[in-house]
Amino acid sequence: MFVQTIALREVKFYAFHGFYPQEQLTGNHFLVDVEVDFVPFGESENLKQTVNYEVMNTIVAKHMNQVQKLLETVVKNIIEELIQTYPYIRTATVGIKKLHPPMPGEIGHSFVQLSYTFPNQDGI
Repeated sequence: MFVQTIALREVKFYAFHGFYPQEQLTGNHFLVDVEVDFVPFGESENLKQTVNYEVMNTIVAKHMNQVQKLLETVVKNIIEELIQTYPYIRTATVGIKKLHPPMPGEIGHSFVQLSYTFPNQDGI
C-alpha cells in the first residue's frame, strides 16, 4: 500500500496572534508547516483525487489571518478545516513557529505543533 504525503514548509506570515494585547497590536512573524498523509486513489493526474497544496495554503492563510490568543487554537482550526475539506486524509500535522517572541533573552522562535491520526474505518 502506498501512502502519499503532501506538505508545505515554512510558509511565512505576518500575523497578530498572541495572548497579550500588545502582541495583537504589533504582530509578529510566523512560519507554518503543514503535512497530511493519505492513501492515493483513482487517477494519478487528477487533482480532485489528491490534496491540492494550493487549497491547503488557502486554508492556512485564512486561519493565520483570524487573530487568536493561542497558537494552539490556530493549529487546531487548520486541522479541523483540512478534515472537512479532505475527509480521506489519514494523518495531519500542523506546526507554527513564532519568530523572536517578545520575551527576555534571544529566542529564535517558540513552536506549537498538533498532530492528529484519523480513525481507520476500512481496516487498512
